[in-house]
Amino acid sequence: MLKLVVCLKQVPMVSELPWDPKTGTLQRDLAEGMMNPDCRSALDAALRLREGLGGKITVITMGPPMAEEVLREAIALGADRGVLLTDRKMAGADTAATSHTLARAIQKTCPGFDLVLCGSSTSDSETAQVGPQLAEELDVPGVAYVDELEIAGRTVRMRRRADNFLETLEMELPGLVTLTSGFYAPRHVPLGGLQEAFAGADIVSLDAAALGIDPEKIGAKGSATKILNVYSPTAGKKNVVLTGAPKWIVEQLFERFEDKIGGAIGKDLKMDRK
Repeated sequence: MLKLVVCLKQVPMVSELPWDPKTGTLQRDLAEGMMNPDCRSALDAALRLREGLGGKITVITMGPPMAEEVLREAIALGADRGVLLTDRKMAGADTAATSHTLARAIQKTCPGFDLVLCGSSTSDSETAQVGPQLAEELDVPGVAYVDELEIAGRTVRMRRRADNFLETLEMELPGLVTLTSGFYAPRHVPLGGLQEAFAGADIVSLDAAALGIDPEKIGAKGSATKILNVYSPTAGKKNVVLTGAPKWIVEQLFERFEDKIGGAIGKDLKMDRK
């Protein structure tokens, strides 16, 4: 029976992210959250594997107490149990500290796991680093940016697109895979699943002490990444008015903006004009 672990992340649903200007961290408790799209694909991949081969699915997330929502959603979709890692000491973690915390949680709650599935990246940071770093922390092989996978015996066969090539890779279990959102379509939560998720959901909450983690190695204290400044980029506009005869206007247009026009249409206009 397969022991599958899916790492989920609750990401903000808003376009204007509420940052704390003093710490440079996202104020997640002020934004309405949703399950990260790539994490949905990882969950759907786990559900399909279990449908074909049997097994148990444990979903894990790290965040404030409100992050429990994505665990309940995952259980409503078919996951067997959830693990919430929540502790103020974990706040402000960079990808390395996050991977360290997740690894300790997986080792504690899912010993002897077969496969860990993660989203390739998250919509609130796009680093794509947690999956590969987590594989290193767990000391298992890992493959990133996978579109589709299947398991035969103790071998995972994966397909992904890289540099316009379609790759087929194989890996022995146990291992870790990060998935894109291209192949696995998100499922709709069934009504029966909602009742199970909010009535009899198997969710355990763990803090740093329960995991036996050194507080100096997690959260902001354990993060080598230091944010110097956080700001919202502003887009500026500059208007240029060309007047005169149409032929002269076209000549001026190409003289001033030939490189930008060529870049937009993918052609070298200077060569064409020669």
